[in-house]
Amino acid sequence: MAVYPGRGLHGEVVGILGLRIIRGDYPPHSTIDIDGLEPELGVSKTVIREALKVLGAKGLVDSRPKRGTFVRGRDAWSLLDTDIMMWRREAQRDDDRLLADLSELRDAIEPAAARLAATRRTDADIERLESAFEAFAAAGQNVEMLGAADLEFHLTLLQATHNELYAQLDVVITHALEARNRIQHHPDAEWMDPVPDHQAVLDAVRAGDPAAAERAIRHALRDSDEDLRAGEPPFDL
Repeated sequence: MAVYPGRGLHGEVVGILGLRIIRGDYPPHSTIDIDGLEPELGVSKTVIREALKVLGAKGLVDSRPKRGTFVRGRDAWSLLDTDIMMWRREAQRDDDRLLADLSELRDAIEPAAARLAATRRTDADIERLESAFEAFAAAGQNVEMLGAADLEFHLTLLQATHNELYAQLDVVITHALEARNRIQHHPDAEWMDPVPDHQAVLDAVRAGDPAAAERAIRHALRDSDEDLRAGEPPFDL
């Protein structure tokens, strides 16, 4: 069950209803029976209404006099919201292009970010990139350590652009890397050493070479792209 990172019962109800909407249990433009949810979930109307306010802020629901609370069309959803991405991954709908879309978005974001980082990085940025890379290289085939260091490396690259809008695209990178790591690092996956690709990115950014940084990150993204576009397998690590 998807659990919104709020506290207690409120967070649990947000997660239940959010997943139902994303999964299609409540189709777009359908009305949500608040009276029916109260005995089903065993919570008060106050809790349900507060949860619906959260979902409303994410563009999933709205309410109108005489119509009640209803699910909004997909074009109104805040698709970059981290909870919506999480629910989409958990729902595992065959028609959901989340992973392919994440891959395409990474292809647009990270090469441009690498170019900017190579021209704008500070000494502090280089130190953080080097620290993340050292942890990455030291992780070997330890999936948990590797994933954490990999995420830190890529998020640091975004921050090294010194463009606050790029930095706020971290949700895209986070979900793409988590999904990719579940595919690449499961027991049946062929191991591919990611260290040389990331070394090339680090070297280019450190040298202040934007063209080389862009080439290096495109090369590093190639296998991730193939995995994400192929789709996420139905298992958890």
